[in-house]
Amino acid sequence: MIYKRAAFERGHFNHGWLNTYHTFSFSEYNDPRFMGFRSLRVINEDWVSPGKGFGTHPHRDMEIITYILEGALEHKDSMGNGSIIRPNDIQRMSAGTGITHSEANPSPNEQVHLLQIWLFPEKHGITPSYEQQTVPIAERTDTLKLVAAKEGGVVTINQDAKVYASVLNPNKELSYTLKSDRFAWIQVARGSVIFNDIPLSQGDGAAVGEEEALRIRGGAEQSEFLLFDLA
Repeated sequence: MIYKRAAFERGHFNHGWLNTYHTFSFSEYNDPRFMGFRSLRVINEDWVSPGKGFGTHPHRDMEIITYILEGALEHKDSMGNGSIIRPNDIQRMSAGTGITHSEANPSPNEQVHLLQIWLFPEKHGITPSYEQQTVPIAERTDTLKLVAAKEGGVVTINQDAKVYASVLNPNKELSYTLKSDRFAWIQVARGSVIFNDIPLSQGDGAAVGEEEALRIRGGAEQSEFLLFDLA
């Protein structure tokens, strides 16, 4: 069974400095039908204006992944971390017992376009931690690159989940076998793909259950997507 979550169905707010789309309920957007999927709680697609950003704010008991599509994002947190996150970087922050952080677009003239993803952790009260790694585009092209997982990912998350990233050239096809007790979510970040004969475009997502063979075929232009394998 595959359920398509079309881009235009998402919650949308344009705050001037922030243009944001919410795949699942978040902040002012509340839809009881879309409170998350399995351990996946948030997929926000954000465009942040030059010189603007999110002031210092708290998080706890959440695994937060930031994936930059265009531009750069400056991160500062109460653990003492400070970094610039750019395309090809994967950032993971485990909020655990509690942290505060800020995120801002440091550019004076270019917006930043990103996906921010939250997953519930396996357990509450872990020690907060931070991790950021670079994944060259060549390592993600025409393959499924495991960028975040409990074990074996580029960054480590405290949840039984696997997050794959891919940049898919036109008409290339990838396959993935989902175990019988697992679920999946795909999120198209750029371009378009055909997912098990279902067309998905930028901003579209799809929930998967009771399916074993997953096929992703590239569209007319190069595409980029994330695939989540979830307990």
